[in-house]
Amino acid sequence: MINHLLSIVIAFFLDKWMGDPRNVPHPVRMMGRVISFLDRQWNQGKYLKLKGLFMILTASAFFVVMTFTIVQYAYSVHLVFGIFIEAIILSFMIAEKSLKEAAYDVYQPLIKGDLHEARKKLSWIVGRDTEDLPESEIVRGTVETVAENTSDAVTAPLFWSLIGGAPLAVLYRVVNTADAMVGYKNEKYQHFGFASAKLDDFFNWVPSRLTAAIMILANATLLKVRLKMCIHIVLRDAKKHPSPNSGFPESAMAALLGVQLGGVNKYKGIISNRAKLGDRIFPLKADHIEQSILIMLRTNLLFVVMLMIGGVIVEAAVSWVQSILFI
Repeated sequence: MINHLLSIVIAFFLDKWMGDPRNVPHPVRMMGRVISFLDRQWNQGKYLKLKGLFMILTASAFFVVMTFTIVQYAYSVHLVFGIFIEAIILSFMIAEKSLKEAAYDVYQPLIKGDLHEARKKLSWIVGRDTEDLPESEIVRGTVETVAENTSDAVTAPLFWSLIGGAPLAVLYRVVNTADAMVGYKNEKYQHFGFASAKLDDFFNWVPSRLTAAIMILANATLLKVRLKMCIHIVLRDAKKHPSPNSGFPESAMAALLGVQLGGVNKYKGIISNRAKLGDRIFPLKADHIEQSILIMLRTNLLFVVMLMIGGVIVEAAVSWVQSILFI
């Protein structure tokens, strides 16, 4: 576990520094191509739920076995080399810098009054229709994306990497990518994407709740927001979200900013009414995007610190039990 902890810390700061290198083949894009290929081959005919299950199992097995083989070989060469290779793989599984940059790409034109460009940049990171959104709805879409992906893109893969190293972080990312591609409740994917969506719900259950708790701990005092009020809003509103997990970081973010998230979204012209999260103390403004980014950064940093503390405690406890058993 200590090796995993060292890899996590290195990976976390590697991503902060480099982000996703544009000229390097990215494993997540490779995952997307494999899932897309299996989707074209198997998403037809009968037994679509079974085929969808085989799809996610096949894609997961391919990338997990490949990762395990690479990591094991690296550790067999030298411990330091193994930690370094595992850290590089983990850095590809998290996306803090990319998330920050994507949010700022919406924020910058928005503060200049360029709604057209802000809508365009928002459309790159959300699935909803953005063509006619006013400023407040552009802000809402961006803040919701930052909140949800604080868990999906950063803390969840780090959480699973602590438990199972790079292979388990890769497994999480395959499942999460598959859910983003085929986990829709529409005619094309409601059966084929069923297994991917359910597995994604499972893998995000613990991280999403941990992320909401740490988000509040890391930010409530700095933002002069009452801790009790934040907890109340999360417990009241998180379960209203159509996702069993996304409502936790989103309602925590809403509570910390004193805004209301959720509402009416359009997807290819079809209206989707989402429950409201948080209390509307302040109207949504462009500055809330920047504030949400800072909240995300503080949350991720405290999450890594908490993982380190938890990992050291578990490692010490295991060593203590082993010493007793072998006396």
